[in-house]
Amino acid sequence: MSEPITLRDLQAIDVAVLKGIGDKRKSSLSDYGVENVLDLLTTYPRRWVDRTNEARVADLQAGQEALVIVEIRSVNKRPLRGGKTMVTVSAGDDTGRIGVVFFNQPWRAKQLQSGMQVAMFGKVDLYRGSLQMTNPVVDLIGNRTGRVVAIYPQSEKANLSTWEIAGWVESALERCKARGIADPVPSAILERHHLIDRTSALRGIHLPESILAKEESRRRLAFDELLRVQTVLVGRKRAFERNSRSIRHVVDGELLSRFVAALPFPLTGAQRRVIEEISHDLAGAHPMHRLLQGDVGSGKTVVAVAAMLVAVQGKHQGALMAPTEVLAEQHYAGITKMVEGLQVPDPDNLFGDRPLRVELLTSRVTGEKRREVLADLASGSIDVVIG
Repeated sequence: MSEPITLRDLQAIDVAVLKGIGDKRKSSLSDYGVENVLDLLTTYPRRWVDRTNEARVADLQAGQEALVIVEIRSVNKRPLRGGKTMVTVSAGDDTGRIGVVFFNQPWRAKQLQSGMQVAMFGKVDLYRGSLQMTNPVVDLIGNRTGRVVAIYPQSEKANLSTWEIAGWVESALERCKARGIADPVPSAILERHHLIDRTSALRGIHLPESILAKEESRRRLAFDELLRVQTVLVGRKRAFERNSRSIRHVVDGELLSRFVAALPFPLTGAQRRVIEEISHDLAGAHPMHRLLQGDVGSGKTVVAVAAMLVAVQGKHQGALMAPTEVLAEQHYAGITKMVEGLQVPDPDNLFGDRPLRVELLTSRVTGEKRREVLADLASGSIDVVIG
């Protein structure tokens, strides 16, 4: 087979095909949430250490937080009062030595062995004239080399080290190298948005040549996640529209045009475009499924009123729901003023029309007024209700 490997293909490959993963390690990976090669390749590092710009022990200053890669030189554990423990570690690099103290973490004595390379992050203090960290964050990186070292989330329960995960990831990527990983995004879109291909992104997030390469990879993989979410949402929308039927609203009536003409300000190009799109949706055979998004003061309410008027001019009713009663009352006041002077057909009226009627219906509307509003809603004499 010479076709690129798809994510579905990777999901179907058991992680045990990789060298070094027997039954015990497979069980540990399962506890870690990794069952297949796709799970492994999408277990991204939690951080990266730039070894071309890493701190050296000689550069550390008391009172500051730092990330430093050191070699473990000695480890000692001793008991304290009350059943507590203290593990003391001597570590360093070719520029100096630093002491590390862990309180109530007895397992560190087994985790940290002489000769190990580890990344430590914490606050540097002076203790009896020597540099020291207390309870730092520790990542075991083994003997991994490279300009940028990826550090993976570690699990004490699963007993997996970052260098083991890194080794398996590198092995999986090497085995994908000949065929490459399928990329569903057309090259024209990649170029337009300055995105790298998926194969490069997966390699660059795990084995970056530089911090810039890591950032480019992260950006592409973030794009993939957003694309996946949007694809699912579009699929749901299409299914909703395909399986539902709605009223075909009249969109060529005069009520909407009179409303726009009476506004004390011209609509923006964006407002006109969105009103046309909404009108097109309302004229269709399927329910509208749309989110209107805009900054505060951008004119969303005007667009919402226009949509309701499309319904009203087809002899239907419009409803606007606000998240709070206060906001509902504000909308009621503003919309009532906005539609002032608009007339709608009324065959029962001597003159053939009547003023467009807007009413408020919240929990504060009680008693006789509430009964009146509900009755008029049922009879159709209320055109727009706000609540």
